[in-house]
Amino acid sequence: MSEWGSSRRTAFQEPSFVEPLLPPPVLAGVRTRRIMALFVDLILVSMVTFALWVALAFLTFGLSLIAFPPLFPAVAFFYNGLTISGEAMATPGMRAMDLEVRLMNGARVPFLNAAAHAVLFYLSTMFLPVFVVSLMSANKRCLHDMIAGIIVIRRCI
Repeated sequence: MSEWGSSRRTAFQEPSFVEPLLPPPVLAGVRTRRIMALFVDLILVSMVTFALWVALAFLTFGLSLIAFPPLFPAVAFFYNGLTISGEAMATPGMRAMDLEVRLMNGARVPFLNAAAHAVLFYLSTMFLPVFVVSLMSANKRCLHDMIAGIIVIRRCI
């Protein structure tokens, strides 16, 4: 039998999408802290976007003002990608709320996963019922967390 045939699953095996359960202290208050961290990060991204917008408007004599609409998503993409994949494994808002982001196996999140997570988050804000998934997930993961393969946990002390 080939390798493909040997990996067949019987009806009694657990599917691979079942989340491993984490200890309760690691997940305590994660949803509330994530919401507060979101507001801190939105303020910071808005400030960086505004400063960049003013600098670009000045440097290009106002010609870059038409580029403002895509500027916020671009700043948010790199803000989340660089801060989550960085040494602190969290955005400044998440650090303030004592949170960190990891892959499901506990490893550090690569830039592409972190940036994709940000894009998926901003897309999911257009469909607010998607956040109900977090209430049903044993590890308090949102749908965009599951798709990006990450988990937000309390920072270990």
